[in-house]
Amino acid sequence: MRTVEEHQAVVAGLLAPLPVEEVALAAAAGRVLARDLPALVSLPGFTNSAMDGYAARHAEVGGASEDSPVRLPVVEDVPAGRSDGPPLQPGTVHRIMTGAPVPDGADVIVPVERTDAATDVVTVTGSPAAGTHLRHAGEDIRAGELAMPAGTALGAAQLGLAAAVGYATVPVRRRPRVLVLSTGSELVEPGLPLAMGQIYESNSVLLAAAVTEAGGEARTLHFVPDDVDQFLATVRAELSWADVLVTSGGVSAGAYEVVKDAFRELGTVEFGKVAMQPGGPQGAGTVDGVPVITLPGNPVSSFVSFEVFVRPALRRALGHASPDRLRTAARLTAPLRSPAGRRQFLRGRFDGAVVDQVGGPGSHLVAHLARANCLVVVPEDVTELPEGAQVAVVLIEGALQ
Repeated sequence: MRTVEEHQAVVAGLLAPLPVEEVALAAAAGRVLARDLPALVSLPGFTNSAMDGYAARHAEVGGASEDSPVRLPVVEDVPAGRSDGPPLQPGTVHRIMTGAPVPDGADVIVPVERTDAATDVVTVTGSPAAGTHLRHAGEDIRAGELAMPAGTALGAAQLGLAAAVGYATVPVRRRPRVLVLSTGSELVEPGLPLAMGQIYESNSVLLAAAVTEAGGEARTLHFVPDDVDQFLATVRAELSWADVLVTSGGVSAGAYEVVKDAFRELGTVEFGKVAMQPGGPQGAGTVDGVPVITLPGNPVSSFVSFEVFVRPALRRALGHASPDRLRTAARLTAPLRSPAGRRQFLRGRFDGAVVDQVGGPGSHLVAHLARANCLVVVPEDVTELPEGAQVAVVLIEGALQ
């Protein structure tokens, strides 16, 4: 029986880093930077005003007050975007807008609120200290400095930075193409009538959504029958598109385990058990050179297996600097039991410093899974934990409120 870490290493070893492509910023949200990104320009690119007000010399306005105002002529208007402003001459001020270039000779911006806002001769009734309200060139980042390292996940702030330092496109790793296949002759498409012994097929929906959330592109194969020849023919007809095939079901120890039967004939996929619950039966290998990861068929087992093995491997192939989910610690609100020798992944609701278990350990409890926002991790050598014990929780998204 493999440990969780051993099987994680096997799965991770199947997926090589994906090719790099340049994409427009508008299409790069959620992608992962493939190379270091140096700043093409400094930010700010020039010293500019942080306020609407008047560019002045502090030596001339620093003593202004309500009782002793200073009156100076306004000789220039400097809106944002003006590039031809002259230097500030002694005994004068320039009316200036936020973001506009500060004229040479000015060392303070007097906010408009501390003046009478005149446009010809302004009355200054107070001034901040010298250097106040100036955004100095390069104080955020200088041209040539590292703006973002490879492995950065590109969200709104990161894409805004890329644009601000001069990039129209960014190098990212291609999204992994994941073929998702769920097996079982008992499966029926949602919305159709169910006969006795049939169930609605949900794993492909669950896994395809998980692939998308992890940064991949999913394609599903539905309702492949429990027949080895048909199964292999269907799979091979689609494999040329995929970077990886993820299956659910057909890997346990019983009869009619079509995934195990078909891939064992090829001899390129290894099946076994992992010391975890849920999700013990696992398989990994290749088919026609394409990586294959086989997951158990119960929905909770399939979800947990994806979270533990497939998601980090996909994100690592995408180049994420931190491919794993965020973890934290929390206190249990109730005692729990766990089987010896198995790492338990229980569904939970994390709320600040505490975590509630959601439902029981059964791998069929999909409604409870949908209400969880974390996985509570219980080590293999722990069989009982009291109320108030501290546990590790893996934060997941998508829980019902």
